[in-house]
Amino acid sequence: MSSYRNCAGVTRRNAIQFGLGGFFGLGLADGMMRRGISAETGVAARTAAKSCILIWLDGGPTHYETFDPKPLAPKEVRGEFEPISTKITGGFFSQHLTRLAGIADKLAIVRSICHNQGNHGAGNHYMMTGAPPRIPVGCGAFVSFHPSLGSATAHARGHQDGLPAYFSIPSMTRSGGPNFLGAQYAPFVVPDNPNSESFRVRDVALPSGITDERFTKRESIRLRVDRLPRVTDAAAADPVRALDDYYMQGQQLMRSEKAQAAFNIHKEPPTVRDKYGRHAFGQRALLARRLVEAGVPFITLNEGGWDHHTKLFEAFNKRMPEIDSTVAALIDDLDQRGLLNSTLIVMLGEFGRTPKINNDAGRDHWSQAMSVMLAGAGIPGGQIIGATDRAGYNAVDRVLSPEHFVSTIYKKLGIDPDQILYTPQGRPTHLVSDPTPIAELFG
Repeated sequence: MSSYRNCAGVTRRNAIQFGLGGFFGLGLADGMMRRGISAETGVAARTAAKSCILIWLDGGPTHYETFDPKPLAPKEVRGEFEPISTKITGGFFSQHLTRLAGIADKLAIVRSICHNQGNHGAGNHYMMTGAPPRIPVGCGAFVSFHPSLGSATAHARGHQDGLPAYFSIPSMTRSGGPNFLGAQYAPFVVPDNPNSESFRVRDVALPSGITDERFTKRESIRLRVDRLPRVTDAAAADPVRALDDYYMQGQQLMRSEKAQAAFNIHKEPPTVRDKYGRHAFGQRALLARRLVEAGVPFITLNEGGWDHHTKLFEAFNKRMPEIDSTVAALIDDLDQRGLLNSTLIVMLGEFGRTPKINNDAGRDHWSQAMSVMLAGAGIPGGQIIGATDRAGYNAVDRVLSPEHFVSTIYKKLGIDPDQILYTPQGRPTHLVSDPTPIAELFG
């Protein structure tokens, strides 16, 4: 598995370890809230999107070399790449996004989201939850002050057919956890490479040497132990109950034929696998499509390595054609299968990059401007929303916040962003403090 490191020294492996260890950490108490999200009140009618695939480019991808090129700016700002025309009238992408430019009539690009959290830890949290960190956090911090998009969606939708409602592949983003909703709403992490011939999702089958009869006996013993009285305040959170729910999900997963079928990527025709790309990211995107078909509401593809303080153009020459081709293949495939209208595709990172290229041929952190790509879920395609100034320093037209972005995702999924959650201690908190979605993304 590739190990991408950002400027804070955080690797993808760190994120995997955090994702697994977080189940037992502080802040993941049982989601027995006095009021909050529910499958009945949180999910709108059948018109809502059924699933979301969030492509997270961890590290902060540059807006200049993706969806907001500045050909008229000075060379030290515009960089080495040329703009290319798209199917959006008057809209240009950077030169490596050729496949996405060809299907831009299916895309909406938001160029004017900005915030004031210019380090990885805080920026990640703000964009992943819609809530700014309550206290200053370090650049490499893994923080969870609020439920993430994936966890809140999992809580609202619930799991079905033995499949978890929230996947994060190949690791959890640093603020992708459930916080007070409880461990049962943490993501199911699939760390292994689906491009490998030996790919197999762990923990979805009984361990070797354990028969079904023996497993059933063990389960029976555990259930009897669980019936013993627990010393707990009924009005407070019981983390053990949250873990009970989590373990129960694991048991259902091992016994779910639908789950086994969804994970069996080897059943895909070779031509389809080739279109996605015979590399780790390509096959993870294909696995995400299979999970959408199986009914999973939220899948994050956590693709690290976008913290380009040095050698930005060299890195983009190697990686961006791969991202461009795979994301375009995913959108086309969903469209051909009749799934694009019910699936929301989103691609972004925690912020953009500095206007001026530094002395190491890179760009540094810049939260005053960033670009987000969206497709599917009834989004009117072929549009660019908002704008940055001539040199890309600041969002200047249709200025939007992370709250607007997160509220849009919830609204598209049929979840009301304008609701109060209550922690297990009875403290109220807004799901999103400003529940106003981006109006242009709704037909």
